[in-house]
Amino acid sequence: MTSFLTRRRFLSTTAGLAGAATLGGLGRPARASGELTVGFIYVGPRDDYGYNQAHAEGAAVVKAMEGVTVIEEENVAETQDVQQTMESMINFDGATLLFPTSFGYFDPHILKVAPNNPDVRFEHCGGLWSAGMPANVGSYFGYIGMGQYLNGIAAGHATKSKKIGFVAAKPIPQVLLNINSFLLGARSVDPTIECQVIFTGEWSMAVKEAEATNALADAGADVITCHVDGPKVVMETAAARDCFICGYHANQSVLAPEKYLTGAEWNWATVYTDMVKKTMAGEPIDNFVRGGLAEGFIKMSPLGPAVSDAARAQFEDTKARIMSGGFAVINGPMKDNAGNVVATEGQAFEESDVALESMGYLVEGVIGSTS
Repeated sequence: MTSFLTRRRFLSTTAGLAGAATLGGLGRPARASGELTVGFIYVGPRDDYGYNQAHAEGAAVVKAMEGVTVIEEENVAETQDVQQTMESMINFDGATLLFPTSFGYFDPHILKVAPNNPDVRFEHCGGLWSAGMPANVGSYFGYIGMGQYLNGIAAGHATKSKKIGFVAAKPIPQVLLNINSFLLGARSVDPTIECQVIFTGEWSMAVKEAEATNALADAGADVITCHVDGPKVVMETAAARDCFICGYHANQSVLAPEKYLTGAEWNWATVYTDMVKKTMAGEPIDNFVRGGLAEGFIKMSPLGPAVSDAARAQFEDTKARIMSGGFAVINGPMKDNAGNVVATEGQAFEESDVALESMGYLVEGVIGSTS
């Protein structure tokens, strides 16, 4: 098989693009009936203990499915590179179902490539698909804010300083929801707890992540979590500063088992196997797919040895309430940390409320700014 790097370079040239057009017609590899080639594209390494690893773990389950061939490419930037990678998977490998997983792949890249490949299904993680977008594009995501709320409960019981910390990449709605959920989970234990957030500006930047973690510890935070692609640096740095840690994306307990309280994890195998089965059966996939703990889209890391009996009891009770449906993190009256009302008396936003995916604020009690 031609290497991904060679294919990408090939497609980056004018001649390569002309060749790709030819391959898109008669030259496209044929596939036998009942067989499917699926492509997974990652913005970072597959073993990052985080975002990309969670997707790769889901892809590994798909690999075991009969009649399915999986191709993967890692370290693909949110630039023209991902367009070339998608084209190569389609034209060189015959992929008809693609999972370009990173947030920045959606607009403009997937939305540009999809109309030229109407027989290929493009499924993107986190994008907000809406009417008028290509019909062969879909968006899937999970209510992992519920996981960060549960992280917050564990953190609220563990903190002695009443200061918890959050290392975040970029202030997009999904990240803001996780920050707010972490703080609100902790405040369900003690309403005086504050959460300081530091944005690194990058999905993956080890130096900035270490600096941010140390700054949070210096400011008194004694429990730290994050929303960056690879949490390894944050977890190890926080543990080295004698802070407790709550994981994200995947299970990082092996990095610091005595300090690991729990973690909010993706369970993409549930999503991927369902979509692959539907594709192979010729069944449609909804353009907008969401789910949470009850649907098996997310899961929680096992509670660590530092979690108290009281924390365990509240954690399990809240988890059961979330599983039963209708749980709302944002409950009015509530203000953001600039004093603006974000929920009035009696107003609540349940986990399935799509308005949460347009969140642009940090709630009262979070120390930090989105700008």
